[in-house]
Amino acid sequence: MKNTRRLFLKLSGILGLGLMNRVKAFGDTESKVPLVDQGMRNNYQIPGSKDSGKSIIGDYGKWANSLLDGKIPSHSYRRDKWESLEDWKNKAIKITEEKLAAPDLGGTPKVTIDKKYVYDGLSIEEISWVLPTGGRSEGIVLKPANAKGKLPGIMAFHDHGGWKYFGKRKITRTSDERHPMMVDHQRMYYEDLAWANEVAKRGYVVMVPDAFPFASRRVLLKDVPKNLRQGLNDDNPDLPENAKAYNNWAKGQEDTMAKSLFSAGTSWPGVFMAEDQKALDILCDRNDVQADKIGCGGLSGGGMRTVFSGGLDPRIKCAVCVGFMTTWKDLVLHKSFTHTWMTFAPGLPQALDFPEILGLRVPLPTMVQNSIEDGLYSLVEMQEADKILSSVFEKAGAEDKYKCSFYPGGHQFNKKMQGDAFDWFDRWLK
Repeated sequence: MKNTRRLFLKLSGILGLGLMNRVKAFGDTESKVPLVDQGMRNNYQIPGSKDSGKSIIGDYGKWANSLLDGKIPSHSYRRDKWESLEDWKNKAIKITEEKLAAPDLGGTPKVTIDKKYVYDGLSIEEISWVLPTGGRSEGIVLKPANAKGKLPGIMAFHDHGGWKYFGKRKITRTSDERHPMMVDHQRMYYEDLAWANEVAKRGYVVMVPDAFPFASRRVLLKDVPKNLRQGLNDDNPDLPENAKAYNNWAKGQEDTMAKSLFSAGTSWPGVFMAEDQKALDILCDRNDVQADKIGCGGLSGGGMRTVFSGGLDPRIKCAVCVGFMTTWKDLVLHKSFTHTWMTFAPGLPQALDFPEILGLRVPLPTMVQNSIEDGLYSLVEMQEADKILSSVFEKAGAEDKYKCSFYPGGHQFNKKMQGDAFDWFDRWLK
């Protein structure tokens, strides 16, 4: 691991000299393994290596990249034809929503408070609601135990991590007893912190919903044909060996889910956004929340959800995308194999480059946090995404509302990054 880190830092020094003035060092940190299989980590190409000019789809990469390379997408604010910010946003949001084809999930769901208690200075509610997409949904709401009156709110999006058995538990802590897999998870990616708890302590009402199809939203084995269950069942699911077996099973079912969603006329990010908007409805409807001061953020899959919800829902007044920012070109040529099906909506790249989806929120405050050694993306394309977003905010006259930072280390949302993100929330929501 240390030799790998030295190699990454050497390459980062060669490739990212122009970037280093943007790096915010915080001391020596162990490089983290990205939220992908170890086998995938061993197979991805380091930018600048002898194979970096090759495509993950072979010679077809040249043709596929030609569909995007050198072309500014039709609804990019970088095009000269867009002079009015309002006109551009109306048209760009409309075509993005058309490509996502999010299902209509109706009004604000009826919420049940299943459990309420105090832990580590926080008032915690375990809540549930029902959605037409698949029955019971669960979430956790946290706020300071001594809070009075209305507080600003945060939508805290959990990561993907290849672990669909877990959702909200990945970024929360509700007792001294933690699932052993969550102990490892929080130690590896969050510097042993439950970041939803940490931001709640700063004076926020924090909503942590299970995403589709994670945890309470997961596909139950009893509900699929027996020949697809691989001999597994839903008995004693919280046992580590059973949770690991379920995660491995669910990982292999992503292409089936994606194909079924496409066949139904929707997309995975569309369903994500629709369900996250219902959770946002619940948060905004609470009598202890300032509905005009809502932020959102998350790492990895949570960063991807931030891109779509933050870009398309104007109720999100401040957004922090962590560990999920690059260009479509990077995914075409190098990195789609390290990512979930949950990222992709057919036809959207012709309208907007990936960072421009988050840019739809301009001039609202927006932060992006990247890690230099993050193997899920190419460093040069993370830099390009920063340039794209910078140009969008500059054209809108909102340079002060956009901030992008590059940190040492791998795929992570560590203590330093969390502190910077929470300061950003405080700056714009308090």
